[in-house]
Amino acid sequence: MTDATGVPLAPVRGKARIDVLDMLRGLAILGIFFMNIPFMGAQVSKLFLDPRLIGWKPLDQASWWGIQVVLEGTQRGLLEMLFGAGLMVFARAAMAPDGPVAVADLYWRRNLWLLAFGILDIFVLLWPGDILHIYALAALLLFPFRRVSPKWLIVLGMGFALYTAGTGAWRYVERNTLVERAHVAEAKLASHRPVSAEEKKALEDWRKKVENLRTGGEEMQGVRAMEAKGHGGSLWAYAGLQIGFYQMFLWPEILKSVAEAFCMMLVGIALWKWGVIQGQRSARLYLLLMLACYLPGLALRTVASFEYLSDIPGPKLMWMTAEFARMAVSIGHVALVNLAVKSGAGRALLAPFKAAGRMAFSLYFLQQIIGLQLLYSPWGLGLWGRQGWSDLAGTVLIVIAAQLLLANVWLRFFAAGPLEWLWRSLAYVHWQPFRQRQTA
Repeated sequence: MTDATGVPLAPVRGKARIDVLDMLRGLAILGIFFMNIPFMGAQVSKLFLDPRLIGWKPLDQASWWGIQVVLEGTQRGLLEMLFGAGLMVFARAAMAPDGPVAVADLYWRRNLWLLAFGILDIFVLLWPGDILHIYALAALLLFPFRRVSPKWLIVLGMGFALYTAGTGAWRYVERNTLVERAHVAEAKLASHRPVSAEEKKALEDWRKKVENLRTGGEEMQGVRAMEAKGHGGSLWAYAGLQIGFYQMFLWPEILKSVAEAFCMMLVGIALWKWGVIQGQRSARLYLLLMLACYLPGLALRTVASFEYLSDIPGPKLMWMTAEFARMAVSIGHVALVNLAVKSGAGRALLAPFKAAGRMAFSLYFLQQIIGLQLLYSPWGLGLWGRQGWSDLAGTVLIVIAAQLLLANVWLRFFAAGPLEWLWRSLAYVHWQPFRQRQTA
C-alpha cells in the first residue's frame, strides 16, 4: 500500500518510533487501571453515594486523595493527546498536497476497526467504561485538522472546557439561588412567618437534594438491586449488569465524551506541532510548563475533592473548573515525563514503559480480563465488594508490575502485542510481521 507519491504506508517500527511517546502511552494505559478498578471491584452504588463507604482508614484516604487529585481523568487526557500526536505521526505522508488520499483511507479504516474493538470490549468483555469506541468516534473527525495552526488548535481544544464552565456556572448560580431561598424559608418557618409558594417549593427541592445526597434516591436503590442480581452467580445476570451500566451511565453521555476526547486530541496535535509532546523542547521549558500546569491544576482538583466529599449539596466550584484542571494536570504530566527523559536517570527509570506503550492496546484488554473476569466476577476470586481503596490500589500496582514484565519480555520475541498485530493487519488489509525475526 502506497500514498500518491509512491511512499509505502507501513506501521512505524524500530528507530522510527519516538521513545517518549511510547513512555507516555505506557504510563497512561497502566495508570488508567487505577481509575477503572473501583468500578470493577467495588459497589458502584457506594462509589457514587460516598467514596468513604468503600473504606476510609488512613491508607484508604491517602490512596483516594492521590488518585483523585493526581490521576483521575488525566491518564485519559494523556491518551487523548497522544491520539492527536499519533495522527501527525501517522499522517506525515498526507501533509503534501498530493498525498492524503491513501493515508486518509487507511486512517479511517484503522479507526473503524478501533470502534469495532471498543464495541467488543463493551459487549463481550463486559467493560462499560470502554474508551476505545469514544476515541475511535472522536478520531474519525480529526484528520482534516492536521493542517490547522497550533494556536487555533488550542482555541478549538478549549471548546469543551468552556462549555462545561458555562453550564457549570449556570448550575452554580441556580444552586446558590436555591440555597438562599431555602434558608429564607427555613428562617420564616422558625419565626412562624408566612412562607410563599415559591419559597415552599425551594425548601422542598433543597430537602430532596439533601436526602438524595444521603441515600442516593431511587436511582441508587435501582443500582443496588442490579448489583445484587448481577453478582448473584449467573453469567447472563453479570453481563446484564455491566451492559446495563453502560446504557444507564455511559450511553446518555456519549456525545459529551466524544467532544471531550476530540478537543483534547486537538491539544495533542498543537503540542506536537510545537515539538512539546515528543521531547523537542528544552528542559527549562518543560520545567516552566510543568509548574504552570501543576500549580493551578492540582490546587483546583484538591478543592474539588473536598467539595466531592461534602455532606451538603451546595454550589461547587468544580462544576466550572473540573475540565480546565484535568487538562492542566494532563499537560503537566507530559511536561514532567519529558523533563525526566532529559536526564540519564530519568530515561533509565522510564525505559520499561516503552514496551508497555507499544503494547497499550493489548494491555488495556488484559486489564479488563483480569478485573472483570478473574478478580471480581461471580465465578472469579470473589473479591468484589471486599477491597477498600488501598487494597484496590495495591491490586493495581501488582497488575502494573506484571504487565510491565510481560510487555518487556513479549517484545523481545514479537514485533507487536497480539491485538496491535491484529489491528494493524486488519487496517492494512495485509498480515503484518508478528515475530521479531520477520521485521529484521
